[in-house]
Amino acid sequence: MPKSRPASSSTAAADGGPGTAQGGSAQQIWLAGLGALAQAQAQGSKAFEPLVSDGLRFQQKTQAEAQQRLQEATERLTHMAQDFGQQASGRVDRLEQMFEERVARALERLGMPTMAQLQALQERVTALERSTPPAAKAPKSVASAAVAGRTRASAKTRSR
Repeated sequence: MPKSRPASSSTAAADGGPGTAQGGSAQQIWLAGLGALAQAQAQGSKAFEPLVSDGLRFQQKTQAEAQQRLQEATERLTHMAQDFGQQASGRVDRLEQMFEERVARALERLGMPTMAQLQALQERVTALERSTPPAAKAPKSVASAAVAGRTRASAKTRSR
C-alpha cells in the first residue's frame, strides 16, 4: 500500500484544514467588517438617525446625572464650609475671651480698677454731688488758685 503524504501547511491553509484557525478567523473578521460597511451604506440614513437619537438620549442622561452629582457635591461643600466657619468662629471667640481674661488679670495685678468698680465709683460720686448743697461745693477757681500758688512757689525756689 502506498503511503499518503501528509499535507503541507500551505495546502492546509488553502483547503481550510486544521492549520487555518488563525488565518481563517482574521479572514472572517475582515469579511464581517466589509459586510457591516456594505449594510451601513445600503441602509444609509436609516441606520444613522437612530444612532444620533440614541447618542442624544445618552448625552442628556449623562448630563442630568452629572448635574445631580454636581449639586450634591455643592451641597456637601456648602455644609462643610458652614461647619468650618462655625468652628473657626468658636475658636476666635474662645481666643478673644482668653485674651480679655489675661488682660483683666494683668490690670488687676497693677491695681487698675475694673469697669464695674469704676462705674460703682461714678455712681457714688454722682450720689454725693446730689446730696451736697450748692453752697458747700468748692469753686473751681479755688482749685485753680491752689495749683497756681504751688507753681509760683516752685518758681521762687528755683530762682534762689
